[in-house]
Amino acid sequence: MIDSTHWLLTLSCPDRPGIVHQVTGAIVESSGNITELQQFTSTESGRFFMRVQVQSGFDRSHFERAFATIADALGAQWVLDYVGRRRRTLVLASKAGHCLNDLLFRQRSGYLPITMPLIISNHPDLGDLASFYGVPFEVHPVTEATKADVERRILDVVAEHDIELVVLARYMQILSPGLCEALAGRAINIHHSFLPGFKGANPYRQAHSRGVKLIGATAHFVTSDLDEGPIIEQNVRRVDHTMEVPELVAMGQEQESRTLTEAVKLFAEHRVLLDGGRTVIFS
Repeated sequence: MIDSTHWLLTLSCPDRPGIVHQVTGAIVESSGNITELQQFTSTESGRFFMRVQVQSGFDRSHFERAFATIADALGAQWVLDYVGRRRRTLVLASKAGHCLNDLLFRQRSGYLPITMPLIISNHPDLGDLASFYGVPFEVHPVTEATKADVERRILDVVAEHDIELVVLARYMQILSPGLCEALAGRAINIHHSFLPGFKGANPYRQAHSRGVKLIGATAHFVTSDLDEGPIIEQNVRRVDHTMEVPELVAMGQEQESRTLTEAVKLFAEHRVLLDGGRTVIFS
């Protein structure tokens, strides 16, 4: 639920003395009460990151004008939003439904602060699942001849619905470099933990034959470097020699669903800030 008196400010800028003083001073001058504050300085990039929640009755446009002067002096990138506002999210899917089902369930239960205006898939298999949750569902088969048209449709939806986040919920297609660039910093993908060791078909069977002892999943931002974008969330679970392939698959899907949902939640709550090829996570 949106609380119009509870604000959320995130910013990043080159590090220097006095940033916290300037930011919190501006909040105090606007009669704001800080309810949560996290900060971090990256020694690698020399950048400062901050996330502040503020309870206040101040007028948004007035505060934005006042804070813009400070932000300009700091050379800061910043966002001001309501706490709890649902982020507009487009989900891309294929045939596997475990990640999509978890996202839909968590959204309906109120755990995920997102709203889904549409699901796009390259297969019809998950249409009934989308229908159960009342989310519009489009099928656009992807071939070499249709790939460019499908990606244009994705960008049209992003513009039409003012999409803030695109989630690849086991969407088994490689996005073009152009689409990756257009969605930079606002598209999240999920994959199993066996990359790059076990690529291609049946990774769990490959892993079983090698006697792996850990399975897990990684959620990361989408870049043109396949499965190498800045990491947002990871989870892992121990396994042993008694477990057969179907059991490994079930455990792996559980980890994928959990990891993707957590990554989406972190993004939706403005807890993920990019620091070059890494992420700063204010959990």
